[in-house]
Amino acid sequence: MRFLSVTLSFLQSLIELFVNRLDSVESVLPYEYDAFDFCQDTEEKRPSENLGQVLFGERIASSPYKFTFKKQETCKKVCTRSYDPGNSADKSKLAFLKKGMQLNYQHHWIIDNMPVTWCYDVEDGQKYCNPGFPIGCFVTPDGRVKDACVINSEFNKKNTFYLFNHVDITIMYHSGKDENWPGARLVMARLRPQRDCSKLVLVSVNGYLISLWDYILESMPHTNIQWFSIMNSLVIVLFLSGMVAMIILRTLHKDIARYNQIDSSEDAQEEFGWKLVHGDVFRPPRKGMLLSVFLGQGTQIFIMTFITLFLACLGFLSPANRGALMTCAVVLWVLLGTPAGYVSARMYKTFRGEKWKTNVLLTALLCPGIVFADFFIMNLILWVKGSSAAIPFGTLVAILAMWFGISVPLTFVGAYFGFKEKPIEHPVRTNQIPRQIPEQSFFTKPLPGIVMGGILPFGCIFIQLFFILNSIWSHQMYYMFGFLFLVFIILLITCSEATVLLCYFHLCAEDYHWWWRSFLTSSFTAVYLFIYAVHYFFSKLQITGTASTILYFGYTMIMVLIFFLFTGTIGFFACFWFVSKIYSVVKVD
Repeated sequence: MRFLSVTLSFLQSLIELFVNRLDSVESVLPYEYDAFDFCQDTEEKRPSENLGQVLFGERIASSPYKFTFKKQETCKKVCTRSYDPGNSADKSKLAFLKKGMQLNYQHHWIIDNMPVTWCYDVEDGQKYCNPGFPIGCFVTPDGRVKDACVINSEFNKKNTFYLFNHVDITIMYHSGKDENWPGARLVMARLRPQRDCSKLVLVSVNGYLISLWDYILESMPHTNIQWFSIMNSLVIVLFLSGMVAMIILRTLHKDIARYNQIDSSEDAQEEFGWKLVHGDVFRPPRKGMLLSVFLGQGTQIFIMTFITLFLACLGFLSPANRGALMTCAVVLWVLLGTPAGYVSARMYKTFRGEKWKTNVLLTALLCPGIVFADFFIMNLILWVKGSSAAIPFGTLVAILAMWFGISVPLTFVGAYFGFKEKPIEHPVRTNQIPRQIPEQSFFTKPLPGIVMGGILPFGCIFIQLFFILNSIWSHQMYYMFGFLFLVFIILLITCSEATVLLCYFHLCAEDYHWWWRSFLTSSFTAVYLFIYAVHYFFSKLQITGTASTILYFGYTMIMVLIFFLFTGTIGFFACFWFVSKIYSVVKVD
């Protein structure tokens, strides 16, 4: 049985409450509202959902909770449920409810597109507002209680399930007091789950205007931590910029001056350092096909990420626009097939490749295919488990149609123009016979340099990464896109400078194999991201179950692959510009 207490006032006569999926921090498997045996709407209707909402598993539906304008109701019965312990169907429903309480599954309700929040006191006298509330609480046999049981100290009986069958809803609004705004506007919706309806929440309706969502965001005091993240990143950037400036303005300048010296003495004419490898530095790399494909895909991801974050920074993709962020990212990725095909084809032609058909097919299908295969396997697990996050068959068909019907043809168009262009001209000629590379010290060998190259870029993002992972796996709201965009710019600078710095050291050691190394140096940041995700899983999350563990690491691998391509492309093109620049200003016989 579920009851309702509500105090509200709106412009409309009838106010509807919508329900969303239920999720848990202890499971990656969300479920639709009707998967549990809660009160159902007799005339259920579902608002249209965009692609981002579907991909994130949001399933919004109408609820039986109906409110009337300026009518306060107390202990209004919504529905009654009875169960027969001897009936297998009833036992299954009860077992599912118990499992939901054990794993602390949370409701997510919506009024006027605003999340109905559950606010409670935390340490230091602060109040935390959660855009969800528990379906009940469970006291373990050893007396441990879930967070939901702190609502009432009477919830203390061991090995007992307490289902919250009553909710008190408080809605606050602002009344328009001028002719330009005569109506009422919702500014706050709060809820308190209960076990009985003996108490009525008394509401003081405020007459002042506050911004929408402020009452949720004000309970998430992360701004100081975000500023610390920015300052930490800026210190790393300043350190790297100082190192690069010292090399370019002092060491490199001296190198070029000495190399271009016109003197008859033998010492002045002797070549040394990075000038020695001028005849091999632009020798095409091994596996040039794969590298060009990675660069094309990385360019596509970079442009997509930049535009998405820029729009989010301007406020177009705020949390109030549900699913807008993911929808924007997917649509942009589909439409950016042309630059992916162009960059891949142009670089492959520069590498003197001739299998252009293979190149364009791999650019269009390789990395997206890996992501889709991983996503499809994860979706099968969700489908078997009956989770709301399982993508419907029609949506999968739509995604495939966007991929093969829009993205792939655009990739072919980009590749066509890329292959029509001349190869990128290098400032120096390449010798026919490769030069022998001398014995390298430990720090100039490929692997140590690559491992070191990813440390500083990861140091710029790891604090921001914590909040992003919280928003994905702990269902917290992420809204500081201005900070994220700034960290994104800092990441670009850090990846570029770290790669250029290490590239210079390797060239001075007469190792001219910089093509793949420049890509892998910055892309190794993705390896640190994976290591951090593993640490986050074991130290911060309470996820249990084989299916949830597989889903976590399956989706994490998609994130790692995307980040690998993105950061590697940044490092490669920064290093390509640097190498082309320094060899264009040195005189070579």
